[in-house]
Amino acid sequence: MAARDLNRRSLLRGACALPFLERFLAAANFKLYLKDGSYQLVREYKVMDGRVSYYAVERGEWEEIPLELVDLPRTQAEVKQREESRKEEAKAVAEEENAERDLRREIRRIPADPGVYRVEGVAITAIKAAEAKVVNNKGRHVLKLMSPIPMVSDKSWLELDGLHSANVLHENRPEFYIRLAAEERFGMLRMSEHKGNRVVEKLTIIPVVKEVAEEPDLVDTFRQQVAEGLYKIWPEKPLAPGEYAVVEYTEGKVNMQVWDFAVK
Repeated sequence: MAARDLNRRSLLRGACALPFLERFLAAANFKLYLKDGSYQLVREYKVMDGRVSYYAVERGEWEEIPLELVDLPRTQAEVKQREESRKEEAKAVAEEENAERDLRREIRRIPADPGVYRVEGVAITAIKAAEAKVVNNKGRHVLKLMSPIPMVSDKSWLELDGLHSANVLHENRPEFYIRLAAEERFGMLRMSEHKGNRVVEKLTIIPVVKEVAEEPDLVDTFRQQVAEGLYKIWPEKPLAPGEYAVVEYTEGKVNMQVWDFAVK
């Protein structure tokens, strides 16, 4: 499946390259300006013996004109500007292709097991999933054992033990890969504090219907699908120092998986 995705992206990149080639060929033609304000559309020109010889695109043949009728400085300035623009565009295309090759190499290194991974240079670090617990006035309950959550209070919290994550990062826009076992929602959230522990999200028990409203403090993120079931996720803006987590969940089901980290 991943190979087919890469093939599709290669075909798409080839299709995208066609307009660039057409622009390049069109850019090979330029204007030979005359001092009366008019111009000839030419492919190339030569200055020799007080005359300018040029290949006229419209007529498809070489022609000549006295040099004194040609606005040579304006013509040379435009040719130089167009050449610089072509070089910049070619450089941008090359950089994009290099970035895609680097990304494909990186993707091949991500393990096939579902989970969250962090790439640091040549190292691939698997972030261990944390054990989340539901806390209410009846105590603390491991989330994976709760089915359903006890409806004994109108307020509960989904928490991780302790105030600080063991996964400490020293950058404010970390990038992660998340490989999903099934199609689920995922994101990144900021954790707060509650009685010496980290709050993943607040839970509100809705009376009568006995439903649970979840209130995660989600961070705005960029997401990029790079293969079947594999996504890259990173924050839109630098993260302030604090406690965070990458999470996978089904909305309204309180089945959140949590991979915690701290930004220092």
